[in-house]
Amino acid sequence: MEQKVFIVGLGLIGSSLALAIKSKHPKVELSGFDLHETTGEIAVKKGIVNKMANNFAQGALDADIIILAVPVFKTISYLEELAKLPLKEDVLVTDVASTKEQIMATAKTLPFSFIGGHPMAGSHKSGIKAADAHLFENAYYIMTNQKESQNKVALLQELLSGTKAKFVELTASEHDQITAMLSHLPHIIAAALVTQGDCFNQEHPRAKQLAAGGFRDITRIASSDPKMWTEILLSNQAAILQQLDNWQKEIMKVKKWVTKSDQKEIFHFFDQAKDNRDRLPVHKNGAIPAFYDLYVDVPDEPGVIAEVTGLLGHHQINLINLKIQETREDVNGILQISFRNENDLMRAKACLLRHTNYPTRLK
Repeated sequence: MEQKVFIVGLGLIGSSLALAIKSKHPKVELSGFDLHETTGEIAVKKGIVNKMANNFAQGALDADIIILAVPVFKTISYLEELAKLPLKEDVLVTDVASTKEQIMATAKTLPFSFIGGHPMAGSHKSGIKAADAHLFENAYYIMTNQKESQNKVALLQELLSGTKAKFVELTASEHDQITAMLSHLPHIIAAALVTQGDCFNQEHPRAKQLAAGGFRDITRIASSDPKMWTEILLSNQAAILQQLDNWQKEIMKVKKWVTKSDQKEIFHFFDQAKDNRDRLPVHKNGAIPAFYDLYVDVPDEPGVIAEVTGLLGHHQINLINLKIQETREDVNGILQISFRNENDLMRAKACLLRHTNYPTRLK
């Protein structure tokens, strides 16, 4: 008999997981539950799930595997509710929340099997309409496990094998420390830069126009769900506070060198940063989803953008975002084209090199 899988929360992650599961296990019976009625209607209409449960308890009681695809504090609330229900004896529960220590602490008290999960993938889009079976390809999928057997872990990984993600096992503490440094701190810094820039714009209105290039690019991760990021900061306080302290120390060093006009230390600061940055893996999905951008130098002539996008469409290369960089000192403009994955990026680059004389480059 095929497994019965119950997915709670059919936003981007939950609905994309459903599609990935169905791609590898088409006979799995997928049911869903979401607080938004419209989301449930879309899920059934598009075949993302086989059916929607009338309520949370009904869906949980019938399930062999339960996936909680909701934010951190809602996950904890649902776990506490599940603990009061007469679930199947061998039921397995997992989650997708962005921090793990508080959830795993709750898991210690649960009367059923639980494995923490965190697929490190995302999109500039959100909600069920952005559901994508390929969202997790080559992304890291972290699993935190305190007490369950490796057979349970293997069972969950097999169910999720259609994601084509790379499974990694970490302790909850390791997970939260690593993501605090590689994901949470960068998001805080990006949001702070945007806020500081907005204050600056009040005094210098022209700055906003000039921010369309590099400033917009380095702060793009600030365009994230504020509700989700509020929960992340509140559920990973200790690790984030430690990284904020470390960041403050680094900034104070730079401030001291600039104050003293210390050319040697300033040069060393940028030289070391460049060296470290150049040695980072290229286009690997990590704590922050990678951006697959192609930059095309195009002349300021009618029809150029239509030509480029037409070529990509003709060769079945899907782009997910298109932007014209405005800050240029010559007659050419820069067309920034974003793709879902590295394969589409490289195909696009080869296509434009073959069919046009427009210079292209990766950043």
